Amino acid sequence: MHDSPHHTAPSATSPGLVIVPRAEHALSRSQIASPALKVLYRLKTANYQAFLVGGGVRDVLLGLRPKDFDVATDALPEQVRATFSNCRLIGRRFRLAHVHFGGHIIEVATFRGAGAEGDSDGDVLVDERGRVLRDNVYGSLEEDAWRRDFTVNALYYSVEDFAIYDYVGGMADLRNRVLRLIGDPWTRYREDPVRMLRAVRFAAKLGFSLEARTAAALTELAGLLADISPARLYDESLKLFLGGHAAQTFTLLREHGLFGYLFPATEAVIRREGEQGPTLRLLNQAMVNTDQRIAEDKPVTPAFLFAALAWGPIREAVSARLEAGVPPAQAHFDATEAVEAAMPVLPPRRFRAPMQEIWRLQPRFESTTPKRATVLLAHPRFRAAYDFLLLRGHAGEVAEPILAWWTELQTAAAEEREALLQKTPQASATEAPSRRRRRRRAPRRRPEGAPTP
Repeated sequence: MHDSPHHTAPSATSPGLVIVPRAEHALSRSQIASPALKVLYRLKTANYQAFLVGGGVRDVLLGLRPKDFDVATDALPEQVRATFSNCRLIGRRFRLAHVHFGGHIIEVATFRGAGAEGDSDGDVLVDERGRVLRDNVYGSLEEDAWRRDFTVNALYYSVEDFAIYDYVGGMADLRNRVLRLIGDPWTRYREDPVRMLRAVRFAAKLGFSLEARTAAALTELAGLLADISPARLYDESLKLFLGGHAAQTFTLLREHGLFGYLFPATEAVIRREGEQGPTLRLLNQAMVNTDQRIAEDKPVTPAFLFAALAWGPIREAVSARLEAGVPPAQAHFDATEAVEAAMPVLPPRRFRAPMQEIWRLQPRFESTTPKRATVLLAHPRFRAAYDFLLLRGHAGEVAEPILAWWTELQTAAAEEREALLQKTPQASATEAPSRRRRRRRAPRRRPEGAPTP
């Protein structure tokens, strides 16, 4: 049992503290997931302070349905583990407790303190650029509030008095729909550059405007993303683009100069083509389609998303090789290999094979002979590749007759399909190869893994 009396509600003597009583806010216990309530009340019973905090509080107050509920407490991680048999501790940079209830995980964090670099116990480690590498200094509720990232994420709901405790002006920002970083933005982004991506993601998700200084520091410090590991950037990319707000997120990433540090080759192609070019049109439509699928609770795959994100560089690389006289199959194979190798953010290996197939099947849609079309229809990745063809059509890369022919072919009955196979649609002037007859020649040895031309 915890000895101190910290289970009582916090004092109202803090100069910046605003206490919003139950009658003046919209959050009630009925809106909190049962596992989170169990954690809050068990910690309270064990004589610890316990607050619901973060996105769960923010989203309920905005009328949204939270995905997760997080708890902040004065109990140390080891004390949380001792309180819950279904708990395990994770993390080195930030020590956290995960309490498991069936399929639910409630994240419990000990109040963070205002630790400084050089602490004798070694619990804080900061690199030469100001990035926090390890931070396990614990403190009070108020210190914890000032250590959080955005004001609207630093609202604390108490099961002692059912009030909301606000030390940083989060309730006012929530009403004004403003996303504001707590503290100096230049310092906070240096501590963890991924906060820049979180700023854009939350602004897009919530429909909030970025506070002026919070936004100004983004463009200046975007280059710090180069220091983040590819694995972490990949995880953040999934949150950015598969959270149901990809279209607005993509717009904000480019507006604030962040997209080019995630996908530099793609940003370079967009700049060469201009804002009305095919790459930007394709990506805008890909983001809209992704949001629509998520809204309809349909599956989305990183393979398709990353195929779209890298298509502009792929198309340029293929064109350059074709102009240099490289045979088409070899040109596509070499281009996809080269572009993928240069991508700073890559999906895991299990998604790369389908991503490559989506790219390499595209030229086969231009080969509309009966035999080749029949083989392509039977390919296990046909549907994903066809959906990608539609994206390219939206961007103006593929002629409408080709799109219409493939759309009709895949849904036609057997007799209709045979008739369609005898018709060759008009090729795209920009993408289709010449249709002139060629002399039959001996097959050339292809590189391993190259598609059949």
